[in-house]
Amino acid sequence: MNVQSPPEKLKPNDYASDQEIRWCPGCGDYAIVKAVQRTLADLGADPTNTVFVSGIGCAARFPYYMATYGFHTIHGRAPAVATGVKLANPDLDVWVIGGDGDMLSIGGNHTLHVLRRNVDLQVLLFNNEIYGLTKGQFSPTSAVGTRSPSTPMGSVDAPVSACVFALGCNARFVARAVDTSQKLLPVVLKAAKAHKGASFVEILQNCIVYNDGVYSSFTDKSNAADGQILCEHGEKLIFGADNNKGLRLKPGKIELEIVTIGKDGITEDDILVHDETSRPLALMIATMTAPKFPVAMGVIYRDPAPSYEESVHAQIAELAEKSPPVSINELMHRGKTWTVV
Repeated sequence: MNVQSPPEKLKPNDYASDQEIRWCPGCGDYAIVKAVQRTLADLGADPTNTVFVSGIGCAARFPYYMATYGFHTIHGRAPAVATGVKLANPDLDVWVIGGDGDMLSIGGNHTLHVLRRNVDLQVLLFNNEIYGLTKGQFSPTSAVGTRSPSTPMGSVDAPVSACVFALGCNARFVARAVDTSQKLLPVVLKAAKAHKGASFVEILQNCIVYNDGVYSSFTDKSNAADGQILCEHGEKLIFGADNNKGLRLKPGKIELEIVTIGKDGITEDDILVHDETSRPLALMIATMTAPKFPVAMGVIYRDPAPSYEESVHAQIAELAEKSPPVSINELMHRGKTWTVV
């Protein structure tokens, strides 16, 4: 009698390819690729059923470093290519990788459409607020005043908030994490994978060469407790080194404010509870920026809806059931035709 043994559980390194990783030493992308490999291992993902699709930029090297299928496409077009992959084979687990320039500048329209259509993909946007591959020009997410080769006197552009953009595109899942947060990032990635539909994850990533320390005011260990707030569904929006600060709506206004528990009669009952299904709350939380507010981390918004490829294939199946099969020859001669003599 043959006894079939279950396949051996894959480890994070089993998802790493044999290619030498070529990012600048200290780049935040190293931490992200490790977090993704760890996430796939924890999920028991099948490498032969997993696809990574990227565009152009430092982040776009990602597929080379994964022992899965992958496509290194053209600038800004990764969401479009990934949509085609998912429509052709809905059973594939498809991840889209891109930077802030790739996904929000030349590829902004493609990012918009993949989110509004709700294609079942995991869209990971690496945001370092700079064009790293092309030597440090300002990007759509660069802060006002950013000095770069293309803005030597400082940028005067109003920056794009990646998460607010995603919510504006009617994304059904929006989350944020930091590259070095090896505790939170895998949790967010697993939540994105579990969501049916388009999952948008902004990963704040440090560019050590051209924009080093851009997030240090709220990511350094000494600043993180007061500079970040973790969004957990059903939990109070409390933060701070002493865990005594919180968010509430200003009395009589639809506007957030920071309050201190135990001061001016404020109690925990006054603190907002995070409801990840509330789009208005998600927009307010996603808009918060340092130093005025803590930066929101975790799942900001999640409200499932039927995915695009499900609807497309259901429509095809319904049409096929209603319509009798027709030969190619019959189709070619149907309707208005003429004979050339």
